[in-house]
Amino acid sequence: MLFSSVYFIYYFLPALLICYYMVPKPLKNVILLIFSLVFYSWGEPIYVFLIIFSGVFNYVMAGEIQNLQQNNHPANMSAKKTLIFTVVVNLLILCFFKYYGFALDIFNSVTGTHIKYTTLPLPIGISFYTFQALSYVFDVYKGKVYIRGKLLEFMLYLSLFPQLIAGPIVQYKDVENQLYNRSVTWDDFGYGVERFIIGLAKKVLLANTLGGFHQVVITLPHSKESVLASWIGILAFTFQIYFDFSGYSDMAIGLGRMFGFHFKENFNYPYISKSVTEFWRRWHISLGSWFREYLYIPLGGNRVKPLRHIFNLIVVWGLTGLWHGASYNFVIWGLFYCILLIIEKYSPIKIPSKLKGPVTMLAVIIGWVFFSSDTAGAAVDYLGKMFFVKGLPLGNAEGAYLLHSSILILLIAWACSTEKVSEAYKILEKKSKIISTGLLILLFILSTASLIYSSYNPFLYFRF
Repeated sequence: MLFSSVYFIYYFLPALLICYYMVPKPLKNVILLIFSLVFYSWGEPIYVFLIIFSGVFNYVMAGEIQNLQQNNHPANMSAKKTLIFTVVVNLLILCFFKYYGFALDIFNSVTGTHIKYTTLPLPIGISFYTFQALSYVFDVYKGKVYIRGKLLEFMLYLSLFPQLIAGPIVQYKDVENQLYNRSVTWDDFGYGVERFIIGLAKKVLLANTLGGFHQVVITLPHSKESVLASWIGILAFTFQIYFDFSGYSDMAIGLGRMFGFHFKENFNYPYISKSVTEFWRRWHISLGSWFREYLYIPLGGNRVKPLRHIFNLIVVWGLTGLWHGASYNFVIWGLFYCILLIIEKYSPIKIPSKLKGPVTMLAVIIGWVFFSSDTAGAAVDYLGKMFFVKGLPLGNAEGAYLLHSSILILLIAWACSTEKVSEAYKILEKKSKIISTGLLILLFILSTASLIYSSYNPFLYFRF
C-alpha cells in the first residue's frame, strides 16, 4: 500500500485516525501496531511474520545483552558474543532475501556453473527496518538505550507504518519517550496534514510526471534517440527520484506528527550543494547518519592515516551502494561517490567557487545514470549517448518535441528543489492563512485527481 494511493488516503488513514483518537491512551499503541501490521501485510501478507520475528528476536537479544552487561566483567565478553550473533542473524536474513540471487550470479560467472534459483519477492522495507533493529541493538550494547518497556513498544518502533517502508531510518533513542508519552495538539495535527499534502503533491504532481518523461526516453527506438533526448531523460529522473523520495519522507513526517511522533528531516535541498560531501549531508540524511555512526566512525572515520581513511571510505560507500540494490550498477554508484569524496579530500586541485555548484550537480546527474539503469552495461551505454560517444545526433524531431513538452515541468522541478519556493510559501502563510490553506486544498484536489485518472504511480524506493 502506498501513501500516494486513493485507498490509503480515503479509507485506511481515516479509519486509523477514528480508531486511534476514540480509544483511551493505554490502547493507542495497540491500535497503531495493529494498523501498522495490516499496512505492511497489504502487499505480501506472508512477510508480516518476518517483521514480527525480527521484532521479537532483536528485543530478546537486546535484553540478553543488557542483562549480561549488568553482571560482572567476564560476562561482558558474553555480551559482545551475543551482539555479534544478533548482527549476523539480522544480516543473514537481509542478505538471503536481497542478495542471494546476486551472489549466485557472481558464483556462476566465476566458476562457470549454471546454478538455477527462483527470485523471491523482496520483503517491503526490509533494509529500513533491519537497520533500525540493528541501531537499537548497538545502542543497547553501548549503553545509549536502556530497555524499560515491553515488547509492544519495540514492535511499534520497528513497524510504525509512516516510516516502515521507506524511512526515514529512525533511531530508537530519538523516539523512545514518544513511544510511552506523547500528545498531539491542533497545531501538531495541522502541521502533519500540511506536510502530508505537500509531500503528496511532490510525489504525484512532480515525481510521477517527471517519471513519465524518463520512461519515454529510455523506451525510444534507436533511430529516434539523440543526445538532447538522453539529457532530458536523465534530468527528468534526477528530479523524479528527489521528489519521489523526499515527497514520501514528507508524508512520513506528516503522518508521524498526526500521531504525536516527531521524526527528523531526511532531506535538506541536496541539489543546491557546492560539493559531494555537502550533497550527502543533505540527501537521505538518516541513511548517511546510520552509516557514519555505526560503521564509518567505528572503523576510525577520518581520524586515521590517509590510506586507512581511504579504506574506510571504500568500505562505507561500497556497502552504501550495495544497500540500495543487489547489482553491479549500485556498487559502482556507491564507489563512484567514494572516488569523488577521496578527490575532494586529497586532491590539490580546487574547483573555483562559482563552478562548485554546477560541477557537483553534474557529478550527481552522472551518478543517477548508474542508479536508474538496470545494469552497469546499460549505464555505460546511456552515458555514451549523453556524451556523443554513440554517434547520436545532437537533436532531432523527437528530442525537440520532448524538450518542448518537458521544459516547463523541469523548470518547476528545479525551482521546487531550492529553498525559494518553500520560503515564498512560508511568507504567504504568515500573510494570509486563508490563501495558504486554499493552496493546500488545491494541491490535494489536483493530487487526488491525478491518482484517479493516471495509472502511472511508481515508488522508486519500494525495491529497497
